[in-house]
Amino acid sequence: MSRSRAWAELLRLPALFTVPGDALAGAAALGTRPTGRTVLGIASSLCLYEAGMALNDWADREEDAAERPHRPLPSGRIRPAAALGAAGAFTAAGLALAAGAGRPALTVAVPLAATVWSYDLGLKRTPAGPVAMAAARGLDLLLGAAATAGQVRPALPPAALLGAHTLAVTTVSRQETGGGSPLAPLAALATTGALTWRLHRRTTDRPQAPALAGPLPRALAAGYALTTARPYLHAALNPSAPLTQRAVGAGIRATIPLQAALTARSGAPAAALCTAALAPLARAFARRVSVT
Repeated sequence: MSRSRAWAELLRLPALFTVPGDALAGAAALGTRPTGRTVLGIASSLCLYEAGMALNDWADREEDAAERPHRPLPSGRIRPAAALGAAGAFTAAGLALAAGAGRPALTVAVPLAATVWSYDLGLKRTPAGPVAMAAARGLDLLLGAAATAGQVRPALPPAALLGAHTLAVTTVSRQETGGGSPLAPLAALATTGALTWRLHRRTTDRPQAPALAGPLPRALAAGYALTTARPYLHAALNPSAPLTQRAVGAGIRATIPLQAALTARSGAPAAALCTAALAPLARAFARRVSVT
C-alpha cells in the first residue's frame, strides 16, 4: 500500500482529472462530437501528463531533498531511476496513442512531449517556464481537436484562454515553497476576472450557434471564478507558503470548470457537463493526495 501511495503522490493522480477536459474542449471547438479518436487523444494526453509529473520529481530530486524531504524520491520510497523510466515509458505510450489517432494528432503530440521535457529539464527555473507550461496546456487542447477531426485552427481561441489560465497558475506556483511577492497572485486574480468576463460575453466560438452562449457556460464560468478568487486573494494579502500552495491547488482544480465553460460555449453542453462532473472527483482525491 505504501508503494502504491508513493506512486500516486509522484504522479499527482488527482490532477489527472484536469486532463480529459482539454480534448473535449478541443473537439467542441470544431463543432464535432467526441469520437473513438477523441478517446485516443485523451489517453495520449493522460500519458504525457504523467510523464511530466514523473520527470518533474526526477529533475527536482536534489531540491526536494532539502525543501520537501517527504516526497517519494527524497524519502527513498521510489528510486530516481524508476521515476525517469516511468517518464520515458509514459512519453512513448502517449506518442503511440496519438499515432493511433492519426497523423494530425501525432503532429501535435510530438511538440507537446518536447515542451514537457524541455520544461522539466531546463525551462522550469527560467522566465520562460510559465510560458512553456501554458504552451503545453494549449497544445493539449489542440491535441484533442487534431485527434477528433484532424484540424486545429478553430480550437486556437479556447487553447489561448486555457493557456492564459495555466500561465497565471504556474507563475504563482514558482513561489509556493517559500512564499514571495503578492504580485503573482494578484496577476492571477486579474487573469481569472478577464477570462470570466470573456466567457460571459454573448458570443461563442461557433457563430452558427449563438443561442448556446447562455446559462450553462455562464454558470460554469462563475464556478471557475469562485474556485480561484478567494485563494488568490488570500495569497495576495498574505503571500506565505501555505496560502500560496492553497492558491496553486485551487488554480489547478479550476482548470476543470474552465474547460467545461469553454466546451459549453462552443455548443457541446453534454460534454461540458461530463467535464464539470470531474471536479468533485478531483476534490475528493485531492484530500488524500496533494496535487502540487
